[in-house]
Amino acid sequence: MAGERKNGEAARLDFPRPLTTVDVVIFAVRDDALCVLLVQRGAGDGEPFPLAWALPGGFVDIDRDRDLEACAVRKLRDKTGMVSPYLEQLGSWGSANRDPRGWSATHAYFALMPAAAARGPLAADAQWFPLAAGKVKPRLAFDHGEILQAAVARLRNKVEYTSLPAYLMPAEFTLPDLQRVYEIVLDRPLEKSAFRTRMLSADLIEPVEKMRRGPNRPAQLYRLKKAKAPVYFARTFNPRG
Repeated sequence: MAGERKNGEAARLDFPRPLTTVDVVIFAVRDDALCVLLVQRGAGDGEPFPLAWALPGGFVDIDRDRDLEACAVRKLRDKTGMVSPYLEQLGSWGSANRDPRGWSATHAYFALMPAAAARGPLAADAQWFPLAAGKVKPRLAFDHGEILQAAVARLRNKVEYTSLPAYLMPAEFTLPDLQRVYEIVLDRPLEKSAFRTRMLSADLIEPVEKMRRGPNRPAQLYRLKKAKAPVYFARTFNPRG
């Protein structure tokens, strides 16, 4: 009786299932530009968009991934060898025509990589691309261009009132370094005094016992406080006049 009930339940669940993937938009600041990590697709038989560039991602592994975020973490580690200090679910995209292999749905995340990780070794098929107007030069596979633009918009919107750019920083940095990364992400300048006041009052960073020395006067070095969640500011940043 129990076996019959189990078989009946299985029969009721026997319906067409969409392809289910997770894609990750991985951001970093390199060479004074906001960049995204892309992977080049293979050229095997039946491979959609052969040799096109795409966001890192792939199918959910039901034996290895306990949930969607675990799949995103696995895909990120496969391509960079790192775990991102910040990972956020972006949204879901699905349709009958986004993948020539059949009805598919992807669950997209975006991640922020610190400067040291962004300079580290990558998978053989991975490469950093600078962004211009929220886009990259190569045409992306599937609907990944749309997903990338959504991720850039989400990042820039959140940077207006949060401390997210701190996750893009190296282990130690100066306040001008941090301001420059904010400006790169926002694609506009910020007023120096107001930025400094906001960062120092946010309980986000702490000074280290050393200075950066160069041709100008020494500059205080800071680091992100350990296990610090993003800080939310009461006001957005105002453009420098």
